Amino acid sequence: MRKDSAAERTPDLNENAAQTLLTIGRRIREIRKARGMTLQALTDKCGLSSSMLSLVERGIASPSIGSLIVVSEALGTTMSELIGGGDEESSKIVTRAEDAKIVETEAHVIRRMMKEDRTRGITVAINEYAPRTGSNENPLQHEGYEYGLVLEGQLTVEVDDVSHVLNVGDLIAYPSRRSHRIWNNGDSVARTVWFNLSRE
Repeated sequence: MRKDSAAERTPDLNENAAQTLLTIGRRIREIRKARGMTLQALTDKCGLSSSMLSLVERGIASPSIGSLIVVSEALGTTMSELIGGGDEESSKIVTRAEDAKIVETEAHVIRRMMKEDRTRGITVAINEYAPRTGSNENPLQHEGYEYGLVLEGQLTVEVDDVSHVLNVGDLIAYPSRRSHRIWNNGDSVARTVWFNLSRE
């Protein structure tokens, strides 16, 4: 059976990512307005600039993974609500690779959302970090707990200003309320599977 090349898959990936960004932006705006929040109020609550949030709401800019978590928290919702997953998605026994919701950040971190289970408060994603990129420029703090397992490459995770270099097969776990930053300092792609719990 012939395997598709990476070049042949790129247009589909880009189209999927663009559609996901539009969905995210539309949902952020809908939820914000439903809560009676102005763009400035959301800005004040999540700490992101109003210009950036405006671009995100229009599907023009891609939020970082960390920013997406912070915005969903500020809105009192979950990433599954922003990305468009519902109860039907949560109840699926199998998630096919081609059905995963894809978010590509401006820094070209690709996040494949394999499972968003709101009932149990867990998100499972496969993250791909291009060389010299990461989840967010500055350390973040938010509610929850997370586990990260490196599948390929090397990843540096800073927790409370302490750097932990993870190689293939290494796992890290920490409360998300601790200041953290995830970065690929290497020259090759780092691939991980990440579990985010909405509570500790």
